[in-house]
Amino acid sequence: MSWRVANACAERKFGSATRKQIIMFLADKASDDGSGIWCSKGMIQRHTELGETTVKRTIRDFLKEGILVETGARGCKNGFTVVYRIDLTRIEGLELTAEPEIETGATVDSVQTGPGTGANPRARPRRAARMDTRPDRYGPDHRPRDHA
Repeated sequence: MSWRVANACAERKFGSATRKQIIMFLADKASDDGSGIWCSKGMIQRHTELGETTVKRTIRDFLKEGILVETGARGCKNGFTVVYRIDLTRIEGLELTAEPEIETGATVDSVQTGPGTGANPRARPRRAARMDTRPDRYGPDHRPRDHA
């Protein structure tokens, strides 16, 4: 698991929640350089709760776009699993999710230097808190008796 790859992917836009969910799952399996991802499409499907066709199509799209690269195969009980690498240079080229800081040009003195105007004289006064009018929890007949 690589926090570096996961953070790089989390900060980028992938075009849909489905694509983001799949890339984040793969990033969680990657080494720090983005390599060493070997999990079956069935595993991706089970963990993301997405459909088989959706997972296959998204992986195929990532391969076409160069976001994912096939680096080999590993044997498994059903034959083999493709080993992938996330291309971090492609990831860094994607649009950031965070909004850029925009300078407004306004200058506002946030520190109050003079005396305040106080409360608004037209404001309605607050109601006093209600007093609890419930009888004593135990009532007068249920108080502990003095045994003298």
